[in-house]
Amino acid sequence: MSFTQLAKDRPRLLIVGGGYVGFTVAQELQKRIKDSGGVVTVVDPNPYMMYLPFLPEVAGGNVSARSAVVPHRQHLKDSEIVTGHVLGVDHASRTATVKGIDEGETFELAYDEIVIAGGSVTRAFPIEGLAENGIGLKTIEEAVAVRNWVLERIEVASLTSDEAKKRRALTFVVVGGGYAGTETIAEIEDMARSAVERNERLQVSDLRFVLIEAMGRIMPEVSEERAEKVVEHLRGRGIEVLLNTSLDSAVDKHLKLINMQDKSPAGEFDTDTLIWTAGVQANPLVKNTDFPLDQRGRVRTGADLRITGDDGPLEGAWAAGDVAAVPDLTGGGVGGFCVPNAQHAVRQAHQMAKNILAARAGKPLEDYYHENLGAVAGLGLYKGVASIKGLPGLPAKGLEFSGPAAWAMHRLYHGYAIPTLDRKARVFTEWALNFVFGRDTTSLRHTRDPRTRFQTAAGKAPEPRKVGL
Repeated sequence: MSFTQLAKDRPRLLIVGGGYVGFTVAQELQKRIKDSGGVVTVVDPNPYMMYLPFLPEVAGGNVSARSAVVPHRQHLKDSEIVTGHVLGVDHASRTATVKGIDEGETFELAYDEIVIAGGSVTRAFPIEGLAENGIGLKTIEEAVAVRNWVLERIEVASLTSDEAKKRRALTFVVVGGGYAGTETIAEIEDMARSAVERNERLQVSDLRFVLIEAMGRIMPEVSEERAEKVVEHLRGRGIEVLLNTSLDSAVDKHLKLINMQDKSPAGEFDTDTLIWTAGVQANPLVKNTDFPLDQRGRVRTGADLRITGDDGPLEGAWAAGDVAAVPDLTGGGVGGFCVPNAQHAVRQAHQMAKNILAARAGKPLEDYYHENLGAVAGLGLYKGVASIKGLPGLPAKGLEFSGPAAWAMHRLYHGYAIPTLDRKARVFTEWALNFVFGRDTTSLRHTRDPRTRFQTAAGKAPEPRKVGL
């Protein structure tokens, strides 16, 4: 029997997105709903949940790609998994339009309740040359590509006599000074330093790293004093941190910068590596639904995580995570809403699961409330920053750490936070192996064009290799 024939056979909780929220809600409800005669259906184009805080470590070679993802079919055995795209939702008729990956067929999927958990996507701007020459760091594939590309550029630079080409190959640029950008440039700098130390034809002084941030500070999640110390730390490692600076053009890998205070030119140079981490936005799939959206394109919800319009909550509709405008009842959120991070997403998912069961039982729902416990960031091996607050016995403003202590907190927290026991074991094992044997700085060259050697063996000229990320 085909999947489309099974579409209306049972009461269905449809979860759109298998990230933090979708995975957690499915994991908590799948068995109970199955036992009651229903089914939890998770639709996501990826067959796994990505643990996004590990993307900088994947790019830096500290964690392998497979250890940073949690496979849906392995850990959601009592759920119905659909590897495809939700093209639209008509909640009035309780149907979603779904398309399989690649050239899969499009079909209508009926549901009784729905959870919108599509997360966020990279927010880019119409900067000339950015789309052609940049890469984000929002997916596991991007993180793997960045790692291999950085290591490959080092090898290319070690064999060229063209000084301009060498400088371009060894210049690595990250745009966006939030947690993602700061961790990314710190991790790849650490990796590149190790790779160059193993290459007798290069020196660490040949490397150039540039972090570009349009605001006057980096890492808004920590105090301004701590952020300034992180800038001092990065600059002490030779990383250029350009504040109040924006990317104006990236045509032909020639970057032109602009000063955000007076709009004057702020320098220009060439680079082979441009990584964009300057913000996220709600998954645009919600624009193809009949759910109420706020001005930023997020699904409007109440504090109880029900999708809520001007006339009140919509029956059988829930949303949480980066795709949702969830009120922050602590008063600490930007604009009165929870900030888009994993800490909120996972906790919202737990509360949503409880509320879905409560709603089915006719019991009162509980509002989502979570005091920010701080943040941790890794800045390379034995380097990090941490801000801990909201715990019993701590001062009101919390405590802040840096160096090895903060790095250890970062690893312990995220090693604990990644879902499932097998992923925790994989991550801690890899960290232990790296501690004993050192960081692996071998690039996998032909992941972008794996058919090259077979085409040559088969007597066909290989397709031209794309130069660039």
